[in-house]
Amino acid sequence: MMKLKNYYFIFALFALQLEFSAQEKPSQIPDTLKKDSIKVEQIIKSEKLRGKDIDAVVISGTMKEVKKSDSPVPIEIYSKEFFRANPTPSIFESLQNVNGVRPQLNCNVCNTGDIHINGLEGPYTMVAIDGMPIVSGLSTVYGLTGIPQSLIERVEIVKGPASTLYGSEAVGGLINIITKSAQNAPIFSADVFSSDWLDVNLDLGSKFNIGDKIQTLIGVNYFNYQNKLDKNKDGFTDITLQDRISIFNKWNIKRKENRAFNFATRYVYEDRWGGDMNFERQFRGGDQIYGESIYTNRWEALGLYQLPINEPIMFQFSLNGHYQNSFYGTTSYNAKQYISFGQLTWNKILSKHDFLLGASYRHTFYDDNTFATATINNESTTNNPSVISLPGVFLQDEITFNSSHKLLLGMRYDYNSIHGNVFTPRVNYKWNSESKKDILRISFGTGYRVANVFTEDHAALTGARTVEFVGDLKPEKSINGNINYEKKIYLGSSIINLDGTAFYTYFKNRIVADYLTDPNKIIYANLEGYAVSKGLSLNTDIKFSNGLKALIGATLMDVSITNEGETMRQLLTESFSGVWSIAYQIKPWNLTLDYTGNIYGPMDLPLLGPLDNRASTSPIYSLQNIQMTKQFKNRLEIYAGVKNLLNFTPAANSIARSFDPFDKEVTFDAAGQVVATPNNPNALTFDPSYVYAANQGIRFFLGIRYEIPNK
Repeated sequence: MMKLKNYYFIFALFALQLEFSAQEKPSQIPDTLKKDSIKVEQIIKSEKLRGKDIDAVVISGTMKEVKKSDSPVPIEIYSKEFFRANPTPSIFESLQNVNGVRPQLNCNVCNTGDIHINGLEGPYTMVAIDGMPIVSGLSTVYGLTGIPQSLIERVEIVKGPASTLYGSEAVGGLINIITKSAQNAPIFSADVFSSDWLDVNLDLGSKFNIGDKIQTLIGVNYFNYQNKLDKNKDGFTDITLQDRISIFNKWNIKRKENRAFNFATRYVYEDRWGGDMNFERQFRGGDQIYGESIYTNRWEALGLYQLPINEPIMFQFSLNGHYQNSFYGTTSYNAKQYISFGQLTWNKILSKHDFLLGASYRHTFYDDNTFATATINNESTTNNPSVISLPGVFLQDEITFNSSHKLLLGMRYDYNSIHGNVFTPRVNYKWNSESKKDILRISFGTGYRVANVFTEDHAALTGARTVEFVGDLKPEKSINGNINYEKKIYLGSSIINLDGTAFYTYFKNRIVADYLTDPNKIIYANLEGYAVSKGLSLNTDIKFSNGLKALIGATLMDVSITNEGETMRQLLTESFSGVWSIAYQIKPWNLTLDYTGNIYGPMDLPLLGPLDNRASTSPIYSLQNIQMTKQFKNRLEIYAGVKNLLNFTPAANSIARSFDPFDKEVTFDAAGQVVATPNNPNALTFDPSYVYAANQGIRFFLGIRYEIPNK
């Protein structure tokens, strides 16, 4: 295989060739385009029908509404139709078709996961709903699970640090889920699908008017999978059994002078388990039959209120409570977390300056039954929940020099009640041609994160290894730089949009989990060195007037960790990935064909020692899907297709010693190290952390959608 630097060279050469060929064309609109101007206008107006919006209004980059082409912060936008091309039970799974974003499974047994952006793990990504940060630590996965997809308008993704506006957890990026407004939502919507694995997903949405001034939107998502399958014959469930319900309710209240006032609530309950095929509820927490069982209750409230004064001052708030009752084998983990967040923002335009001034306060309470919230004094242990106050202020100045040049300056100051002062500045510059067919964005900023290992890393909870901390964990800090170039090319009545980015992030005090030093332990410590995430990405969005549309993306990256002078690749991180979403509309038949997929390069995997006979790297693999959708005149759609066309699944021995999950037949020496024996020649212990893809193979699915549009 070629070395990574050769990939970078080929990728850069390809991007340069695209740019050179684009520059050869005259800047004015060609005659062929003028002749087909009506067709081009129709394509632009129908951009929201499939894939990414060409110039939608976004809020994630600057906390205020602005056209995507006018934003100095590069933002990717994915419409609800983009996710319908490969229907999934949650946005968490749907993000597998976004370039540079990968849903990562962290456990072969319970299938807990997180979202990687440009190789950075889930704790570095902030999840927001309608611009309000609601997720941290304990709830990383559940912020993207259980949101009724029928109520999602679009998803905005910022790659790179957003800590200046959003604070901690926004080191690697931001995923902002924009829900439908109560005014524009359909009166009723329904979407239900199932597969031959016997999973069922149901989405329902409805809108109501209460008098002339109140509109409310309610959505329900229900997912159920209770079919025990063990197709790889390792004695364990291939995927977890789940029973999940989520209820989302959004309110919009009309006020004088059209001042904003809306709020929403969400409740999620989930019961999931995975493990030995003979596991039953009565074995929960025992050492007879191994299982990982998780009960989750989560509630959220968020809203926006414009103060009744002449100046545009907004008050935003979010509250959430998260409760988890779980067993990982015999290891119990019971936790609760409460987060309250409030923020005031004031937007003021003075000449060429567009100011945004904000003040925020965040209060976090966390308690569990581990030593993370325990204090040991004189051989006695007392419970000591973690309580963190985080007040902060931020200022942003967007300077418009002329129609082609913008400069965004931002800075934020936070005071963490445990770690003290944190300062995070950022600078963004944007240039565009007069026609906005060429846009250049340069970004530089810093980020920070205060880590809580037990709420962020599932591996710390597994009963297969002992957790060990080396010293007090310090806050992580990062410095990031991005260069983004966007190019629109008009070829007759077709449009090609190229979007390329080079990114570089340098980490100080990076917290890493060491799986390799001791196969019986996970050792967490701040690096005695640094970590780097760097790479290149390119999105190509092509739309033809004949109904064919394609969104193709590729990312090359190098995520490395340098500790005490030794550099290694980050575990479970691919060096390259690609995604595609190709759609073709057969208009006379009202039929749409979708072909979606992704491909991932090799990842270094956590082995249990020098005798571990499993592969040290994952293979190159691809997950591909095909779907056919038939639209009827009465807003009814029927869709069917095949997921995982190539029937790819990881190696059957991914779970080490699945036949002995409590290590009853493992021999240890006086130092606690595994001894190779005739019945354990590779000196292994039970371990489910060797995971890079789901065990769910090829499957057929069928679904139906129905909608009563808003009048």
